[in-house]
Amino acid sequence: MSRRDNAHVRCKRCHAHESLCVCSLVPRIETRTRLLLVIHHFEARKPSNTGLLAAQCLPNSQVLLRGHEADAGTSSQPLTFPADTQPLLLFPHEDATPLDVFASTRRPDDPPVTLVVPDGNWRQAGKVRQRVPGLRDVPCVILPHEPDAPTTYRLRSEPHPQGMATMEAIARAFGILEGPHVRAAMEELFLVMVERTLWSRGMLPTEQLTRPLPPGVARHDPRSGHPGYRSILPSG
Repeated sequence: MSRRDNAHVRCKRCHAHESLCVCSLVPRIETRTRLLLVIHHFEARKPSNTGLLAAQCLPNSQVLLRGHEADAGTSSQPLTFPADTQPLLLFPHEDATPLDVFASTRRPDDPPVTLVVPDGNWRQAGKVRQRVPGLRDVPCVILPHEPDAPTTYRLRSEPHPQGMATMEAIARAFGILEGPHVRAAMEELFLVMVERTLWSRGMLPTEQLTRPLPPGVARHDPRSGHPGYRSILPSG
């Protein structure tokens, strides 16, 4: 059974198998900073996507789907931002400012930030500034140059040494703009999602889990033909 074929047993909101759903754990984090997630439509369908999960944590967020042929007629409309916000694009452009440097110059009466975050593979994300009208002139920011904790995302291979999941990048950025409590809450949910997915694929032994599993689950895997895996079954 492929991931596409088993869509009927996945949660429609978090895309995890229903027995491993994390929706009840999603925090509601009120922030002054606004998130605009620009996600490629191919990425939005993937169970391993984390950007949509990050947006669910942040009521002050918006998701913009791009790359679909049906949207070609509307995509030519320039993206606009509220006049009382400061838009920033989180992307490692050559002229990008480290986000901690930007935050250090902020005054209490400065307008809140609208943080635009592209979500997709590296190739898809790299085209956002050119493909989405209205983003070309938005200033770019990057995460701090100083070493941080390594990524804990182990669901996909990462072609760039400093690469991380979209949710990790959003959590770290909001930690700078809003405070460490925001980052901690989002990273806790991210850790649960990653551990449950790895466990379901047989890639993380139960004794190595750092967060408990929900009751009534058995190990399963969405991939077909992989030795040692079995279908999802209730365990009690």
